[in-house]
Amino acid sequence: MTRAKLPMTRRGHDKLAETLNHLKTTRREQISEYMGSALADGDLRESAAYDEARMQQSENEARIIELEDQLERAVIVDESAQDGVGLGARIKVRDGKGTERAFEIVGTYEVDVLKNRISDQSPIGQALLGKRVGDTVTVKLPKGSAEFKLLEVIYD
Repeated sequence: MTRAKLPMTRRGHDKLAETLNHLKTTRREQISEYMGSALADGDLRESAAYDEARMQQSENEARIIELEDQLERAVIVDESAQDGVGLGARIKVRDGKGTERAFEIVGTYEVDVLKNRISDQSPIGQALLGKRVGDTVTVKLPKGSAEFKLLEVIYD
């Protein structure tokens, strides 16, 4: 069985690789030092610090495995080959009430709502994929539907 490929932007891929490198180097070293100081304290049977260090180590290693898997399955999308809205597009839309919003369409593992990075798999992302400036889409949302007019599409 083949594992699903993960489309992502170059920036998203580089960020995952940077995070993985940090976890494998800096974070592993920090945990090792913490574990060493807990070991130096003596009796491990009742050492909360040692238990905490082991838990941190386990979580770090699990995250490393997860990131390695994501990077192995990553397919970097060629943003210059996009026709209309696609991964990596920075877009501006106007909703039915006249409010303008800006988003960046990114892969699932790059989502950051606070930075207006929405997934291409989200309802809005799916509705906008392939659309061009001037197109209007209706998006089904949990509380009804919303209409958006595409005002701008920019690729860096």
